[in-house]
Amino acid sequence: VLEEEEFQSVDGKKVLEMCLIHDLGESFLGDIPAFEKNKGNSKDEYETITAWVDSFEEPVRSRWLALLGEMKEKKTAEAKLYKALDKMEALISHDEADIGTWLPLEYDLQITYGRDEVGHSPTLTAIKDYVDDWTREKIATEGVEKSK
Repeated sequence: VLEEEEFQSVDGKKVLEMCLIHDLGESFLGDIPAFEKNKGNSKDEYETITAWVDSFEEPVRSRWLALLGEMKEKKTAEAKLYKALDKMEALISHDEADIGTWLPLEYDLQITYGRDEVGHSPTLTAIKDYVDDWTREKIATEGVEKSK
């Protein structure tokens, strides 16, 4: 993705750091499924990782705190890309899982989840469309009746 023309001005190293920091945060409290996660969970995760980062020595502490703030605001190209990639990774992992493990609400969520986060990018939107097609094909091919 970083090799696409639209992302040539994006700091790829920073995007990777954000992805790693995000996953480290989940390692403290667990990776809560999207349909169960609430603002309180996100706040707990942010506060937990911030407290951990506060124990770092300078200049690492300042760098990571700045990245955490940037990730939370989601205004920079890097933060938007990290968040979109995080959503896409969850969708791809879910499509790779046995459909028998899916809950009924996940059939619709698999299509709607992440749509807003990729909307700023033609490349990411195309990837999301591809994953959505994969999801629909998986549902149709596996013969699972969608329940609501």
